[in-house]
Amino acid sequence: QVQLVESGGGLVQPGGSLTLSCKGFGSNVYRNTMGWYRQAPGKQRDLVAAITPGNTKSVKVSLKDRFTVSRDNVNDVVYLQMTSLQPEDSAVYSCYSAAGDLVNSPPEHWGQGTQVTVSS
Repeated sequence: QVQLVESGGGLVQPGGSLTLSCKGFGSNVYRNTMGWYRQAPGKQRDLVAAITPGNTKSVKVSLKDRFTVSRDNVNDVVYLQMTSLQPEDSAVYSCYSAAGDLVNSPPEHWGQGTQVTVSS
């Protein structure tokens, strides 16, 4: 059984930065790809970033200049560093661990989600 616990969301002003963390609990989390989706009200859920155990990364093209994904395989934590945040980045950000170790491996387990609100 895998459990994912996110932290780091909150309210930030436009232009500000946030770092989200997702701690994985359970066997073999470190062996699987982990990543982040986000969903804004009334919109579909979008893949933001993924990172394999071997540190191959994929970030949504439109976010590459501002978002960085990383992971700590020793502690089973995946991070999402977000800079120059804009109101359109406001969404619920959800961490996942995948059913595999490829950058496009599909999500298998989900965190509870953390709200990011960008507003002045």
